[in-house]
Amino acid sequence: MRIFAIGDIHGCAEALERLLGRLPVDWGVDLVIFLGDYIDRGPEPRRVVEKVMELRKLYPERVIALRGNHEWMFLRYLRGIEPEVFLFNGGEATLRAYYQEGKLDIPEEHRTFLEDLPLYYETEDYFFVHAGVRPERPLHSQEEEDLLWIREGFYYYPGTFPKKIVFGHTPFPEPLLLPDRLGIDTGCVYGGKLTAIELPAEKIYQVECPRRWP
Repeated sequence: MRIFAIGDIHGCAEALERLLGRLPVDWGVDLVIFLGDYIDRGPEPRRVVEKVMELRKLYPERVIALRGNHEWMFLRYLRGIEPEVFLFNGGEATLRAYYQEGKLDIPEEHRTFLEDLPLYYETEDYFFVHAGVRPERPLHSQEEEDLLWIREGFYYYPGTFPKKIVFGHTPFPEPLLLPDRLGIDTGCVYGGKLTAIELPAEKIYQVECPRRWP
């Protein structure tokens, strides 16, 4: 079994579909893991959500979709919690995508999908997460805030982690490939690339994004 992990998409549905077309996935055997941040900033967040949901329905045992901090912010917005934080971080693109006939209309299936996204997924050798983990804290004792938001305190940590941590969240010009940290957010929505990594080979697949979005 191979594992294909895909970095932050942020509404770039066309790039996602091109990337999926390049991945040599055996959908009956391999595992595909999305690292979160399907929505906000980019042009088609709803289409991205629908694509990931479609793949999960087709291959429920082979597709894992994790929660990103943008899904977390969106759910809080829907509950009336810190709406300004969501809007400041590109949430208007998501609201436009779900605005139907003069009102915000989020299908129950979409909301359930977002609410049920797990914070991490692990195998014997890898720990998949949106942002990273707090160093020197057991993997199973991590806090939600760190799993969704941590940056420098994780990827600059001079020690080593017990498993290879595969993460997105922080955009790098090129994938960050360290012995115990694999960062694959390469800033698709900012005019960079959408990146996937094949494991254990650590082979990189990328598609260019044609423009930068807000």
